[in-house]
Amino acid sequence: MEGRVFKFGDHVDTDLIIPARYLNTTDPAELAQHCLEDADPSFAREVRPGDIIVAGVNFGCGSSREHAPLAIKAAGVACVIAKSFARIFYRNAFNIGLPLLECSDALRIPSGSRVRVDLSSGRIEVLDTGEVLQARSIPDFMQAIIGAGGLIPYVEQRLRGR
Repeated sequence: MEGRVFKFGDHVDTDLIIPARYLNTTDPAELAQHCLEDADPSFAREVRPGDIIVAGVNFGCGSSREHAPLAIKAAGVACVIAKSFARIFYRNAFNIGLPLLECSDALRIPSGSRVRVDLSSGRIEVLDTGEVLQARSIPDFMQAIIGAGGLIPYVEQRLRGR
């Protein structure tokens, strides 16, 4: 995948990702309109399908709201690259088919740059500079969950395949 980078710092919590005042809906399109608006009011207007979020440590900390990864995915974000993720956010993201990459050098990626990501190898190429970073690769079974569109479609496919 390839996309433009929107960069955030450390400890971006789920309330910054999707503020509590919008939790009265589960409509992905509506959630996308408010994604990260308290962290960057222009994000929801400027993000395009395939774009990539880059962040520091503990991305997705705070409450366990499933709305947070759903808002990111519905906004068109192809993947999130961060130094580390909150445990529940990490699992919720994969459950809905949003890929995450842990990369200790994530914050070296400049905001607005274009990156190419290979999920299977964890290779991140910053196209503007030519720098190549290495993230932890995503295990095959989790790539299969992403490929299916999330955990529920993955399980449904496996049940049909019996």
